[in-house]
Amino acid sequence: MFKNLNPGAIGIQTNMQEGLQLARSAGFDGLELSIGEANGLAQEHSVDYVKDLWDVSGLKMGGWGLPFNWRGSDAEYDEGLRQLPNLAKLAAYLGCFRSTTGVLPVSDIPFKENWDFHIKRLQPISRILKNHGHSLGVEFISPATLRSTQKHLFTHTMDAVLGLAAAIGTGNVGLLFDMWHWYTCHATIDDVRKLTKDDVVYVHINDAPAGIDPDDQIDHVRCLPGETGVIPVAVLLQILNDIDYLGPVTAEPFSNKVNAMEPQAAAAVTVRSLDKAWNQAGLQ
Repeated sequence: MFKNLNPGAIGIQTNMQEGLQLARSAGFDGLELSIGEANGLAQEHSVDYVKDLWDVSGLKMGGWGLPFNWRGSDAEYDEGLRQLPNLAKLAAYLGCFRSTTGVLPVSDIPFKENWDFHIKRLQPISRILKNHGHSLGVEFISPATLRSTQKHLFTHTMDAVLGLAAAIGTGNVGLLFDMWHWYTCHATIDDVRKLTKDDVVYVHINDAPAGIDPDDQIDHVRCLPGETGVIPVAVLLQILNDIDYLGPVTAEPFSNKVNAMEPQAAAAVTVRSLDKAWNQAGLQ
């Protein structure tokens, strides 16, 4: 596992070169890859120009989000699918093999219809990614305060998304495991112990405000890892380490306090929270 910076998750707007400098100076081990920006730089300069930026920084690549709205219209989906092979090829050449997306916990269409839609849309995506050596991490989104917003429930638990991954059937789909969503869906430590390293593609780490029931938590109001101790981040890190998860661990606190800081201060307080979690988990 390595400590990864996603600047946008802590309120920082930056380009790739600035992000690399910020992550390195703050003490992170990795940085999220903006595949769209990487593609633009490769077109403007060369692919090796982009690769050299990362090689010089010494940082690992975290992951790259699917770069189009696969839930959109057929035309939007088809265009995104057409462009995806070249972007997957670029990410593979750069050395970033973890792509991410999420599934919404509710819908205005019935469960079975929505399930079939997700398989129809995600299966071709997963096949393209597999052709270039990538895994796809799918985030389950859990807060009960979000599940009351539409008529029909959909997959909002760890097991449900693992079931969706199995139904997709390409063998390269697993979890984007977010500790916040683990907490708000009332999953247990034993549920995490059942996972294998093949089940987990990517990890988000965070904490929850104290004194609020899990069912009353608001998705965009979170805390830095270890800030309140509501979520047992050290125990979860230990389990991930035990199953030999080797990927990025990215803080996603959605904290107004952190977002209001200058970039260097926000990065520094975030990496300190990760260092503290690492130490509490007994990790190197």
